[in-house]
Amino acid sequence: MTALDRATEPAHQLTTLTGWRGFTQDKPTVPDLLLGDGWARLDEAERARQDEIRIDFHTRLTVIATSTVRNVAQKGRRLTLLNRHAISARRGLILSGAAGTGKTTAITQFGKMHEAADRARHPHRIDRIPVLYATVPPAATPRMLAAEFARFLGLPVTQRANLTDIIEAVCGVCCDTGTSVVICDELHNISLATRAGAEVADTLKYFSERIPATFVYAGINVEREGLFSGTRGEQIAGRFTMIRSVGFPYAADWRSVVATLEATLRLRNHKPGTLTDLDRYLHKRTGGMIGSLSALIREAALEAILTGSEKITKTILDSIDLDHAAAGSDLQRVKTS
Repeated sequence: MTALDRATEPAHQLTTLTGWRGFTQDKPTVPDLLLGDGWARLDEAERARQDEIRIDFHTRLTVIATSTVRNVAQKGRRLTLLNRHAISARRGLILSGAAGTGKTTAITQFGKMHEAADRARHPHRIDRIPVLYATVPPAATPRMLAAEFARFLGLPVTQRANLTDIIEAVCGVCCDTGTSVVICDELHNISLATRAGAEVADTLKYFSERIPATFVYAGINVEREGLFSGTRGEQIAGRFTMIRSVGFPYAADWRSVVATLEATLRLRNHKPGTLTDLDRYLHKRTGGMIGSLSALIREAALEAILTGSEKITKTILDSIDLDHAAAGSDLQRVKTS
């Protein structure tokens, strides 16, 4: 597949097996950056083609090995080894924090790493499904959650199928295909304060007892949703390790993240060091949120290509509207400074 083919390839959902496998096997190619005579010799059509390839490259989320990504990878790896021969009461992991702090990136990167390790251990088993990735739907019911698990596996869910039927099918396939990690995102959609939420939590617990896998959850400030309250909450607290994801303080780690993102840019006129010189400004604009920073820099790169300036400047960065959370925190800092 050529770089241009990848640029026009439809996106796949991570919550389907086809989409997840595409994600785990995807290795974006860094496009060549033609300068000087190399660029001058191209005709208009070829220049447009090269621009499209670079646009596609900048739309992809650059994964930075932040402390959260490293912590989830290390802890998740240890838990999968610890649970390898566990019969019951398997240990799990919960990643909780504010929006934009890289939770989904961290858990999906761990899943990608685990899938690669599993395939290395079983190179001739093409029927294995080592990772199941699902999200908790809003206002979820136990049947809705079970249907999400079934959808990932490609199992048909008819209107007549009851919860027990779906659970049995899901657990059977997971056991047969060697599923050893189950990742469940958007956990904040479960509230133990409601009857439906408590029933969904019970369904997750039942899945964890039936499927011999390490369960990894992520959500926005899930402890505020009463996840650790009451008897159910005590059971979760007793089996799961909590990792908090937070915004970056303005320190060496932040500057390193900015420098890493800048090094990935494929812009013909961009001067290296421009963004690292603006690291304090970028921190104020984004509130230290890795998601907001990545979106800001990538959108600025697209603007630089589309306008032909081929460089990111503070003027371009100022012209880009951020997400409401980052913009709100930046405005609050201006008011209080």
